[in-house]
Amino acid sequence: MAGINLYVHATFLLIIVWVAVVSYAQARSASATVEAVAFVLALFGCIVLHELGHALAARRYGIATRDITLLPIGGLARLERMPREPRQEMVVALAGPAVNFVLAGIIGIALAAFDALPTAEEAAGGLSFLARLMAVNVFLALFNLLPAFPMDGGRVLRALLATRMGPLRATQAAATVGQAMAFFFGFVGLFTNPFLVFIALFVWMGATQEAGLAEAEALLAHVPVRRVMVEDAPSLAHDSTLGEAVELTLRHSQHDFAVLEGEKVVGILTQGALLSALSEHGRQHPVAAVMDREFDTATASEDLETAFKRLQSCRCSTLPVLAGGRLAGLLTRDNIRAFLSIQNALAEARAQRESGRPQWAAPVETDSETPPLRDRPAVRPS
Repeated sequence: MAGINLYVHATFLLIIVWVAVVSYAQARSASATVEAVAFVLALFGCIVLHELGHALAARRYGIATRDITLLPIGGLARLERMPREPRQEMVVALAGPAVNFVLAGIIGIALAAFDALPTAEEAAGGLSFLARLMAVNVFLALFNLLPAFPMDGGRVLRALLATRMGPLRATQAAATVGQAMAFFFGFVGLFTNPFLVFIALFVWMGATQEAGLAEAEALLAHVPVRRVMVEDAPSLAHDSTLGEAVELTLRHSQHDFAVLEGEKVVGILTQGALLSALSEHGRQHPVAAVMDREFDTATASEDLETAFKRLQSCRCSTLPVLAGGRLAGLLTRDNIRAFLSIQNALAEARAQRESGRPQWAAPVETDSETPPLRDRPAVRPS
């Protein structure tokens, strides 16, 4: 839809089966069962439009959406990134609930036009299909506006806080509010609706992940890629065999390799492709036949934060780093994890020293210019 791939997770079928079984057990009617399933499908159609609202609002700011996936607990639009400007993030977050309000308004106008809006007495006896769909759209909009980060309302809260305290502190504060609300949802769900427990778990994990990601991005900002990349990383020639790749893997414990034709990087051989091709073709099979020819790169001088986001979006574990069009090194997830671990350790050491608490461990180097990975042989890609 609108150029965005729409996926339905396999577990989504469980909710269809569950609704059908429960409806038939209660009504013992095939028509009632069909209507119940149709209502769930209509509901998730509204959820798709909700997520599409986020996606199109993000596209307005030049942010692409990787895909939209339907899950039993709702929909998920995977944006390449959230806007950096608080106002833009607020617009993107509010676009989803706005779609639900618009849908509810359209249905309400249609019901009013046919004099089918239910009265209070009629509502007590049960709503019609369209009236229920109108009500559930209002509920979806209001529920998503709760300030439970990373839900829509939580993102609005973070955007508002970011105008006063900066993105990192705003994310941490919004995540704390989100975790508190998740605890409340989970507690209430234990005594009322178990579905609230699943929502609580989703909110808790999402808030924790978003807070961790914000902290990581803050540590990676203004750090050049050259400080973290693996220099002198072994590479493979275009005419190498899988057997040669195996030898390099065993000698260097490296997962992925850049494939060169002359001095130009023409592909990436991943460990998964190597193992799959070995089992099917053997050691003499050419690397060029199984390497990934579509890959992202980084430059040695760009910010590590930017390269990190590219590493996340490409669903790969390694980026070739170029300098002057030539291979200068490799940037891997392991490098970034090692760098973040070191920076966190240094931050803890500084915090202990500033608080006056004794440090029982050996002295820690607190120079902000952390030496490159090549000078720290104990830190190697696993």
